[in-house]
Amino acid sequence: MKLSTLALLTSLCAAAQVGAADGQQGAVRVVGHQSGATFAACDCGEVVCGCEEVLAPACGCEGMVEGGCDGACGGCASGCDLGDPFRLIGEHGNWSAGGWIQMGYHNNDIPLFNQHKHNFNLHQAWLYAEKAIDTSCGFDIGGRIDYVYGVDAQDTQAFGTNPRGWDNDWDNGIYGHALPQVYLEAGYGDLAIKAGHFYTLIGYESVMAPNNFFYSHAYTMYLSEPFTHTGALATYQLNDRVTLYGGYTLGWDSGFDDNGDNFIGGITTAVTDRWNLTYATVGGRFGEARFNGVEKGYMHSVVSTHQLTEKLQYVFQSDVLSTEDGDGATVRDTFGINQYLLYALNDCWSVGGRFEWYEQQGVFNAPTDPRTDIYATTVGLNYRPHANVLIRPELRYDHDEEGVAGLDHGTSQTTFGFDTILTF
Repeated sequence: MKLSTLALLTSLCAAAQVGAADGQQGAVRVVGHQSGATFAACDCGEVVCGCEEVLAPACGCEGMVEGGCDGACGGCASGCDLGDPFRLIGEHGNWSAGGWIQMGYHNNDIPLFNQHKHNFNLHQAWLYAEKAIDTSCGFDIGGRIDYVYGVDAQDTQAFGTNPRGWDNDWDNGIYGHALPQVYLEAGYGDLAIKAGHFYTLIGYESVMAPNNFFYSHAYTMYLSEPFTHTGALATYQLNDRVTLYGGYTLGWDSGFDDNGDNFIGGITTAVTDRWNLTYATVGGRFGEARFNGVEKGYMHSVVSTHQLTEKLQYVFQSDVLSTEDGDGATVRDTFGINQYLLYALNDCWSVGGRFEWYEQQGVFNAPTDPRTDIYATTVGLNYRPHANVLIRPELRYDHDEEGVAGLDHGTSQTTFGFDTILTF
């Protein structure tokens, strides 16, 4: 199996020098404060409009900085009121249900999720129901089920076992249905085990739209990481700063049918109060259907999330993927670095940037062809006019040196897009 030693060392060393991490399970994704607190006035000695935690000093507001107060009498720096979020079924004990509607437009196709240009697409109509476990008093059992309809659904079906897969043929033109999560979970004390069909813990970005800052996605996430697994995954809270993961799954993006066998695991650690670091890995037999033969190998993701200031967050991610077929020939060999810089202007507005370098062999070209480099730069805004509404305009520039990725405009293109997410 061909595994670039330089890529492996680069990813681990670079991540050790920057900030902290999260995967798609239990992810820390700070895109701005969502408390909704508004300070209408800072009258001397008066606690107003969400300032219950912060006492107003006599004849001055110098200490009132939580929630956005600018430290001067007469108002709040954030100047926005998100209101109270609506929930379909809020938490009743450990039970909850909800979802979101995501609709968006983009003027160019990107060979990732956004592949239907010049349409105002329904990307995700999402519903979920969950019983969270509570092990504070001992043993507990719960579970979760997710359903999605939209143009994104075909990318979160069990396509790894095509033409099998339990929801792989639930299509309606470019639209489709999917059940990306159906699992039971049991826990006792600091140990929890989920069994069934669930999202991966690999990487930073998520299929679930509200979990991401940007409308579009990274090449690394879409092309070099699994979306879902079927199997069992254990989570152990070693202490207040360290969480361990380990489990067995039936390959990548599989349904409840045999598509492989691999180990999945990792570790998340709070290095400091502002720096989290996650290492997650998958190794073994990834699948047998997608590439008309066995694909086996190794991949890891290192994600570092560093809260530089109360408003500024830096995320560094590095992925390595190396797989081979039954004869030992290369199937996919990729290396990616993603960097995010996210700044919360106030409760309603956030601005962010993402830069990606994606090196690939066997994804857009034949495994015997030379490796090629793709670069993508994205800048965007997050605007919350209400606690349940998120609007995400963005401008993205892709550069594909060899023209293998299938961009609309050959080797380079600039794409404008925006979406709206309504949560409930």
